[in-house]
Amino acid sequence: MDFYPILLELIIKTSTELPEDITAALKSHLATEEGGSSATSVLETLLENIRLAHERQLPLCQDTGTIHFFVTAPDDFPRRQFQTDACRAVVEATRRGLLRQNCVESVTGHNTGNNLGYVNPTFHWEEADDNAIPKVTVLLKGGGSENVGIQYSLPDETLHAGRDLDGVKKCLLDAVYRAQGKGCAPGILGVCIGGDRAGGAEEAKRQLLRRIGDRSIDTTLATLEQEVLTKANALGIGPMGLGGKTTLLDVFIGARTRHPASFFVTVCYNCWCMRRQTLEIRNCEGSVS
Repeated sequence: MDFYPILLELIIKTSTELPEDITAALKSHLATEEGGSSATSVLETLLENIRLAHERQLPLCQDTGTIHFFVTAPDDFPRRQFQTDACRAVVEATRRGLLRQNCVESVTGHNTGNNLGYVNPTFHWEEADDNAIPKVTVLLKGGGSENVGIQYSLPDETLHAGRDLDGVKKCLLDAVYRAQGKGCAPGILGVCIGGDRAGGAEEAKRQLLRRIGDRSIDTTLATLEQEVLTKANALGIGPMGLGGKTTLLDVFIGARTRHPASFFVTVCYNCWCMRRQTLEIRNCEGSVS
């Protein structure tokens, strides 16, 4: 099998074309902002940026992000070959300028120059039924928005937040308030309630793969998602922190079981530039959705 051609195509598409649901959400929020306002100007600029990136096949943002592959496949899927071909595709996309050189060795400060390094790119594997069609989603996670992600440990005395959903809500609104424009609002929150520190971060990032408007199947979490979204957009932070009604595009909340001694709330913040694309793999051919 040779996964290289379709994975290169997937990476290029992810870097240059914003998913339809994100573009539609930006257009919808633009209609709610006051004419001539800073919020309107910013959203119009973002939509023009999206158009030009698609038209010219250029990166949507100069920060092309950290590269994540989320793969769902049967047990007999050739993982090693997939990862080898994915790394080849990353190197080529970097050579073409579709990915910026974003892989720096933390101890030496040396940039590897090709986006390959220890656990970079990152592969997230999930086993599927034997007859399932393998799927891969590429997420390019920008560093600026990653910087404003945060993890809380409840109870939190400074927020007067206890170990309950009201405490979780206080954490999420605090995270949005802290981010202001530094996360390139309007943002999208991926959230995990519970888990350990590492597992919470994994789950929160995975929540970002959901489409705008996709509510949790857990009715309690679905209600919380909508409440946090409404209250965050009432904060007046607005696009790029310049004021307005559009601070968040959506909130996606998941939950993991936890140790009785720990109650973590993990927030993975993504900027408006939600670069994720999904590919179904059929005999090394596929269709991106």
